[in-house]
Amino acid sequence: MSTGSGKWRSAIGGALAMLTLAGAAHGAGLKLEKEQLKLGFIKLTDMAPLAIAYEKGFFEDEGLYVTLEPQANWKVILDRVITGELDGAHMLAGQPLGATIGFGTKADIVTAYSMDLNGNAITLSNDVWSQIKASLPVDAQGKPVHPIKADVLKPVIEKSRAAGKPFRMAMVFPVSTHNYELRYWLAAGGIHPGFYSPSDVSGQIKADVLLSVTPPPQMPATLEAGTINGYCVGEPWNQQAIFKGVGVPVITDLEIWKNNPEKVFGVTRAWAEKNPNTHLAVVKALLRAGMWLDENNGANRKEAAQILARSEYVGADYRVIANSMTGTFEYGRGDKRSLPDFNVFFRYYATYPYYSDAVWYLTQMRRWGQIPEAKSDEWYADIAKKVYRPDVYLKAAQLLVDEKKAKKEDFPWASDGYRAATREFIDGTEYDGRKPNEYLAKFAIGLRGEQKIEGGAVAGK
Repeated sequence: MSTGSGKWRSAIGGALAMLTLAGAAHGAGLKLEKEQLKLGFIKLTDMAPLAIAYEKGFFEDEGLYVTLEPQANWKVILDRVITGELDGAHMLAGQPLGATIGFGTKADIVTAYSMDLNGNAITLSNDVWSQIKASLPVDAQGKPVHPIKADVLKPVIEKSRAAGKPFRMAMVFPVSTHNYELRYWLAAGGIHPGFYSPSDVSGQIKADVLLSVTPPPQMPATLEAGTINGYCVGEPWNQQAIFKGVGVPVITDLEIWKNNPEKVFGVTRAWAEKNPNTHLAVVKALLRAGMWLDENNGANRKEAAQILARSEYVGADYRVIANSMTGTFEYGRGDKRSLPDFNVFFRYYATYPYYSDAVWYLTQMRRWGQIPEAKSDEWYADIAKKVYRPDVYLKAAQLLVDEKKAKKEDFPWASDGYRAATREFIDGTEYDGRKPNEYLAKFAIGLRGEQKIEGGAVAGK
C-alpha cells in the first residue's frame, strides 16, 4: 500500500514538474524564482483581475501556479503579506502607503499594478433616505438629480443630535479609499468627518458624523440592524442593500472623484527584490486580466459577473454583481442608470501606478491627521516613489507587447508618473499631485500648513 502510494505521489510530482517547466517555457523565458504562489483577496467585485487571471489561464501562461485565498478583513491581508503567509494580495490603495509611513502596522510594501478605477458608493439607511428624499431636486421622470451632495444630511444629523443619538457611518479601514471618499463627500457638504491624532486613532475628534470600521460583507446587515446610518463600500455591497431592501445608494465614487484609483496589488519590498521575475510574471498576468475585463466595450462582463458570483470569489447573487459590473448602477429600487465607467479595469491607463495617485492618498492622510505634522512637497513625492513602481509595470507591459499579447499604444510610456491636474471632484477643487501642500490649503475643513491636533483641538496655522 505504501509502495503504491509512493509511486502515485512520484507520478503526480513528475507531472507537476513537467507542467511547471512547460508553463515556465511558455512564460516568455522569464526564469521564475518562485512558481507556486498564494495570493489573498477580500470578497469584492474589484478582486476581479485575480479571479480572471486564474480562470482564463493567464497565471499558468506565465508558469505560475496560484492559489487564491479569501481573507477575513483588510488588516489580516496586510499582516499575512508582511509575515509571508501570502505572497501578495488585493489591497486598499492606501495600505502600502500607510504601512510605509508607519500609520498602523509599519512595513515596506510596494505596488506595481493598480487594479481598477472607481467601484465604490455611499449608501444610506431607508430611514435617512426617507428624511432627505423630499428635499432633492428631481428630473423630468421624477428621479433624483445626481450627484447628491452631503449637505442634504445636515437637518438629519442635527435632528439625531438633538435626540441624543450620534449619526454614525461605516467605512472599511482607516487608510481605505472608502474612508477618504466618505470624508471628502461629507466635508464638501460642510459636515466635519473628524480628525485622527497620535493619541486618538478613532478618527472622531471634532466630528459631526462618527465614522467607524465595518468589514465589507457585513455592511448591509449592520445597516439593517440600525447600528449605522450609512456606509461607503465597494460592490456588491451597495447593490446588496437594494436587494435586501435595507438602504439606498446615493452617490458613487465616480461622482466624488471621476476615475479615482481604488485597489492595488501589493507585495513586500523584500519579496519583490527576492522574486523580480516572478513579480513581473504576476503583473503580466494581471494586465491581461484587466484587458480581458474591459475589451470590446465590456463584452466579457456578464461572464466575469458569473465567475465572481461563485462562492470561492465574491459569493453574492449574480444579479447583484451584474447590477454594477455590466455598465449600469441601481441607485434605488427601479432607478437603474447607465454607468459604464463604474468599474474600469484597464481603460484610461487604469492599471498604471501613478505617483500622483499615491500623493492624493497621502494628502488625505495629512488632511485628517493620520500624518500628524506638516511635510514638504518633496516628502510626498519621495514616499510615492518608494511605494509605487511604474518601472516594473512598464517592463511587464513591454514583455506583453513583445509577445504580441498587448498593444503598445495601451500604455503611458512617456509618463513622468503624474496625471494632469484635475478639477473632476464633487466640489471642483483642483488637484495637482506635484503641489500637495497647495492642494491642502484649499480646503475649509481639514489640516493644512503647520496645523496639528493638540488636546482634541486644532493648533497652529
